[in-house]
Amino acid sequence: MNPRLLLSLVPVLGLAVAAGAQSYSNGIAAVVNGNPIMKSEVRDAVTAQEQILRFQLQEQPDQLQTELAKLRTNALDSLVDRELVLAEFKRLGASIKAQWVDDDINGIIRESFKGDRDAFIRELTGTGMTLKKFREMREKMMIVQAMRGKQASEQPPATPKEVEDYYKKNLDSWRSGGSVKIRTITLPKFGGEAGTTLESQRKLAEEIRTRIKDGADFTTMAKTYSQDSKAEDGGTWDWMNRDQLKTSIANVAFGMKAGEISPVLDDEAAYIIIGCDDIRPGTAKPLSEVREEIERAISSEKSKAIIDQWMAGLRKKAVIKKYGW
Repeated sequence: MNPRLLLSLVPVLGLAVAAGAQSYSNGIAAVVNGNPIMKSEVRDAVTAQEQILRFQLQEQPDQLQTELAKLRTNALDSLVDRELVLAEFKRLGASIKAQWVDDDINGIIRESFKGDRDAFIRELTGTGMTLKKFREMREKMMIVQAMRGKQASEQPPATPKEVEDYYKKNLDSWRSGGSVKIRTITLPKFGGEAGTTLESQRKLAEEIRTRIKDGADFTTMAKTYSQDSKAEDGGTWDWMNRDQLKTSIANVAFGMKAGEISPVLDDEAAYIIIGCDDIRPGTAKPLSEVREEIERAISSEKSKAIIDQWMAGLRKKAVIKKYGW
């Protein structure tokens, strides 16, 4: 399926229900207030979203694996939540205008297919999905989005104190410049001694970190176990600016204090332990320059909390039976 069309299949709850009939054994995965969710729905949803993730994160293999695992774990719960929202919409006696759905689909055709409706229909047909089914799916997505938006809109604006507290808590997010002096212990995930596995390397890294936290000398441990270019120097690096470090490493290192030891970091090809020797954090933007950004962030956090509470209430009132997929 083309990524352009896949992206239009993702509903607010994070899953799309692909419509092509698959050769799955189609038992019941869950029942929500008497309405069944079929295993094929969950599998099709996961397949569609997996394709999107592989397209979006093709240059970030570690994050891809993390997101795929999260997707598979939460797949059924996401569809259950969608059914709860749709049921609440129906209970309220609400409706959605057909023109709104038409406008939504026309927007997809305009933005993803340069206005070529025939091209859109051909690609849709190639996925095994009818226009009617696609329209039904988009209508459900719009309902869920509207219901969640209604809940989120009922939040109060950020107060001056909330903004100030958020700024202080996340001060490092607005710093520029600065440098850090670190030590590292690097254990490759693959290509080590015979018999080593991903699991054994991770376990070894955790054991090394525990021993350092319990008083073992970082330099000695680095010389013994580390397999990066600074191993013979006890893992010690010169002062480095943020842009000299890989983003995932910099985000951890610049969030540490002198003397701290990081958790075991799951990098693309290795497990890494960072020891922070010293840090020059750099200069942060003044609150006046980032106030609007902070207000948006606080609004987003409040929205999520309100929606989470609302969903928890819907789940509590519902009769839900999950059988797995």
